[in-house]
Amino acid sequence: MEREEMQLQLSGIILEEQTELTLADLSRTCSVHAEYIIELVDEGVLAPLGREPILWRFTGGHLRRVTVALRLQRDLGINLAGVALVLQLLDDIDVLRTRLSAIDAE
Repeated sequence: MEREEMQLQLSGIILEEQTELTLADLSRTCSVHAEYIIELVDEGVLAPLGREPILWRFTGGHLRRVTVALRLQRDLGINLAGVALVLQLLDDIDVLRTRLSAIDAE
C-alpha cells in the first residue's frame, strides 16, 4: 500500500478553559452517563460552577479530569475515592513543579 493510503484522518474539537459545557455536554463528550459526572462532583473530583446539576457549567479542565478519572478506573481499577486522591496528588505535584520552576528561574 502506498503511504498515503495508510494515513488515518483524525478530527477533534479544541476546548479552552473558557469553554463552558453543561452536564449533558460533558457526559456526551466523555461517553458516560450524567450520573457518573454527578458521582465525580459528589466525590470532589469536579467542582462545577452552579448550584444544581441543571445549572452546572464545566470547563476544558474538567473534561481533562474526567478523562483521567476514566482511565484510572478502567486501567487500574481504582474506585472513585481513590481517583479523587490520585487527582489531588497530581494537582499537588503540578503546584510543586511550578514552585520549583520559579525557584530555579531566580
